[in-house]
Amino acid sequence: MNDSKLIAVIILNWNGERLLKEYLPSVVEYSDNKISDIIVVDNGSTDGSIAMLEKNFPTVGVMRFDRNYGFAAGYNKALAEVDNKYVVLLNSDVAVTPGWDVELLAYMEQHPQTAACQPKILSYNRPEYFEYAGACGGFLDKNGYPYCRGRIFGTCEEDSGQYDVSVDLAWASGAALMVRREVYLSCGGLDPDFFAHMEEIDLCWRMRLEGYSVSVVPSSAVYHLGGGSLPAENPYKTYLNFRNNLLMLHKNLPEPDRRKILFRRRLLDTIAWMKYMATFSWKNAAAIFRAHRDFAVMRKQYVRNAAKNLLETDIDSRRNIIVDYYLRGKKIYSRL
Repeated sequence: MNDSKLIAVIILNWNGERLLKEYLPSVVEYSDNKISDIIVVDNGSTDGSIAMLEKNFPTVGVMRFDRNYGFAAGYNKALAEVDNKYVVLLNSDVAVTPGWDVELLAYMEQHPQTAACQPKILSYNRPEYFEYAGACGGFLDKNGYPYCRGRIFGTCEEDSGQYDVSVDLAWASGAALMVRREVYLSCGGLDPDFFAHMEEIDLCWRMRLEGYSVSVVPSSAVYHLGGGSLPAENPYKTYLNFRNNLLMLHKNLPEPDRRKILFRRRLLDTIAWMKYMATFSWKNAAAIFRAHRDFAVMRKQYVRNAAKNLLETDIDSRRNIIVDYYLRGKKIYSRL
């Protein structure tokens, strides 16, 4: 692209005409047009998305793909075609606030070793609460379970400014993720084998293994609907979350810990399977079984970088979030 601005705000779309109509207006209104290009990347939609964009949003760029490449490969293709210094991967169900892109840019310019950052992510339906997918920045416990400042498992905290300080993270949310484009590409981008879910955690892990940091910038705030593509209890979402978490651990953990943690995860995932069986959620139980079956096949294709993986940067070996949450009753991040 010629005369590119510092930032490309890229929104991946697949049959999301309704979401674009509701959420894109805020992105157009509140993004600084001096620094940000707004581009909708269409993943082979068959609804009226393209016609609607051309009619209602003439200032928004459109990049069209021939089919649905999924979240990971779709963004990889898009980032290969732009030349902006920074790119924001923005979900189509995110509403932004004034200055959101300016704050993210300022932080990245002031912290050259930061490869990626996210804004504070609040709930679109409950604006006073953090949103599930990222809240105010993510971490991983000793078993590889993700949790956030402002969200542990299904408990989302009310935002009272308690986390309004930028900190380094284990991972930043793919719902609104600013990355340095060159670092994103040099680290291999999002893993297309993940298709969707947890691929941003895997990418952040690889960035940290390369010596970069990942941060949250709470002075920038957005509102995320969540579940815009797949509901929380959708069996396919269950499958992707369980399979991709296993793949991420296999790829990035140092060897002494990899076998131990994956063994524990098999036991814990078996308990989750039993829970679904006991509640007659047959399809979700089957999804866990398929996730482990497919992980056993897919893991063989990954060549692990043993030297870099010795840098155990993302797993908090002291934190067992299941014990903290379910046995100790610590359901809020600040009480951990």
